[in-house]
Parts: sequence; C-alpha cells; structure tokens
Amino acid sequence: MQHLLFWIFGAFAGYLCGSLSSAVIVCRAMGYGDPRTLGSGNPGATNVLRIAGEKAAALTLAGDSLKGFLPLVFFAILRRFFPAGVDDLTIILVGLGAFFGHLYPIFFELKGGKGVATAFGVLLGWNPVVALLSVGIWGAVFWNTKISSLSALTAAGFAVIATIFYAPLDYLRLAVFVMVGMLIYRHRSNIERLIKGEEIPFGQSKPLSDDDDDDNDED
Repeated sequence: MQHLLFWIFGAFAGYLCGSLSSAVIVCRAMGYGDPRTLGSGNPGATNVLRIAGEKAAALTLAGDSLKGFLPLVFFAILRRFFPAGVDDLTIILVGLGAFFGHLYPIFFELKGGKGVATAFGVLLGWNPVVALLSVGIWGAVFWNTKISSLSALTAAGFAVIATIFYAPLDYLRLAVFVMVGMLIYRHRSNIERLIKGEEIPFGQSKPLSDDDDDDNDED
C-alpha cells in the first residue's frame, strides 16, 4: 500500500513539474508573448530561439531539461528518508510524469512541446551514462546534418539500444521505450518531411504562412 501511494504521488508530482512550460514562462517574462501563438507555435527552445533570441532559448532549454531532472533528484533524496516507500518504480514514474507533463501540460491547455530536452533531463536522472552517450550522438548527427529533428530521432533510437545494455531494470527499459515511442509520435510530421527530403536544416527555416500549422522544431 505504501508503495502504491508513492507511485501515485511521484507520477502526479512529476507531471505537475513537467507541466511548467519553460517556453511560455520565459517568453512572457521577457515580454515576447505566448510562443504557442508565434513562429511555429511549438513551445520549445527552437521556436523560442526563432522569436526571442539566444538568451531566451538557452533559458528555455535549461528549464525544460531541469524540470525532467530535478524531480528525480528530489525523490532520490526522499528515498533516503522513506526507503520502504520510494522504490525504483517510483523514480521511473516520476520521470515519466515529468515527460508527459511537458507534452501535455495541465497549466497550458495540454499544448506542450515535443519533449527532447525534458527527455534528456529525465534520462540523465535515470541513467547518466545513457543520457550523455545519447547527447554525444545528437551532437555528432547535428554537426554533420544541421537537422535538429534527425539528430533528436537518432539519439532517441540510440538511447533505446544503449538502455538494453546499460539499464539493469526491466521497468527502466520499458520506460525508455515508452518515452522514445512518444518522441517518435510527436515528431511524426518531421519524419514525413525527412522521408520526402523536405526537412529544413537549422538556421534555414522558411517563414510560415498564417495557414501553416506545421513546424520543423524538434523540442
């Protein structure tokens, strides 16, 4: 019973933390308005860079990563005081809650980003080795292609493979599979453009028309 209470509490707390949209908070605080109504309409660091510049984008990226990582740190500390209640599954549910909170934030009409930065923060809390290796893959692909979505999808695929070898818990492997599956789902429009050869490299985004609700963002 104690485990069940912590599972529910952990997932809910993670979700609430993930629901804090860094893009919306940063842009509003800096006087740029709501990023969901500007640029591509995606509340992520790439769109914030487009509409508000590097400083705002850096803050958004940091915020999105930290809201995936810090709840795990909190529950890891909490585990020291309640070792019989906070188990491995609790930690996993906290991370999944934060990730889904970013995708579907309750505070912002369930209109969230694509989840790359938050997924990294969660993965960093779950397994730093897999997280850092995945970042290396992202960097290598981006360096050669300048296509953010392709970099993110490649890193996500690598994370699945790396988790099989570096994650000892079946629950953790399943959680990474779920998270990567959602990343792929949220990037479905990017995947279509990649297949067609129409995905635009970073820095070469074309202006969107008023009727264009699609985007090339990956976060």
